Amino acid sequence: MSTTKSRLAFISLTLMLPLTVTIAGCNRSSETSVFTPDIQPLPQQLTTYEPMTIPADNPLTPEKVALGRELFFDERLSGDGSRSCYSCHVCEKGLTDGLPKAIGAFNKQLPRSSPTLWNIGYHKEFYWDGRSPSLEKQAMAAWTGANQGAKADEIVAKLNALQGYRAQFQKVFGSDATPDNVVQAIASFERTIISGTTAWDRYKAGDKTALSDSAVRGWNIFQAIKCTNCHDGVLLADQQYHNVGIGMDQKEPDPGRFKVSGKPEDTGAFKTPTLRDIAKSAPYFHDGSTKTLEEAVDIMLAGGKPNEHLDKKNLEKHNVLPDQREDLLNFLRSLSVDCTLSKPALPQK
Repeated sequence: MSTTKSRLAFISLTLMLPLTVTIAGCNRSSETSVFTPDIQPLPQQLTTYEPMTIPADNPLTPEKVALGRELFFDERLSGDGSRSCYSCHVCEKGLTDGLPKAIGAFNKQLPRSSPTLWNIGYHKEFYWDGRSPSLEKQAMAAWTGANQGAKADEIVAKLNALQGYRAQFQKVFGSDATPDNVVQAIASFERTIISGTTAWDRYKAGDKTALSDSAVRGWNIFQAIKCTNCHDGVLLADQQYHNVGIGMDQKEPDPGRFKVSGKPEDTGAFKTPTLRDIAKSAPYFHDGSTKTLEEAVDIMLAGGKPNEHLDKKNLEKHNVLPDQREDLLNFLRSLSVDCTLSKPALPQK
């Protein structure tokens, strides 16, 4: 009798073993499927410019930047699921989209071109007309406006339904995703989009082999004809607004900065774009009306396009020889950036 009981016990134990192994295997599978963000060290800040201003209520951390990078590349943030922030700021186009005027969600044509994001964290005002006072506000406007056409509360609900996102928001912000902390994360990532190691930067830092002789001559011409009035310093932009005449011959010209400031002298004035990566960011100006770098240079060498509000203080005509023009273009090409932005893995559940 005891032998029979022993055999029954052995059989029962044997039947239970596969179930036990299966349960243990499920646990291991669940553990390995937990989303792991790509957390990287914060990049080095520009050493030849004032420290970047980081909002007190949105400190920069590697974990927040990693989360912001995911959101920046995630098409699911848009109203129609068709586009991400990166869609308008791609590496091979100098962190623009290569279009004369941007195309938003639901295939909506936008009124201006997509500006580059290089060193955007050092800027004080945002958009071509400077209407936004912070990266956070700009990100919110782009996300919920025509750029991405999102209904923020609906998108946030979807993010919180993904454990990979929800866990990150809890760790970084101590709460689930909200419209405000979504744009805080995106703005944090954008503050790490820094360019300070172009051939021109290396030349300025003492490496005299970094630029060709032609580009060095171009840099000297660039200074001599006072392009640095507006494209100055390491940012190669003065963060001011100037009327260079682009679009002023249209039936209804874009008023530019005037719409923000209300000052007549700001009519047709737009924020100076950085020249970093300029060789890759065609077409040019706020309306994308200029197809090539050569054409853009010729417009500026001509002193802009005449109109009532032309910035004659900073613009004047310069006659340069063909070889000098090519030197100037080679200097501008030396400002190209080795862009390494790449789409990270995104939470799927």
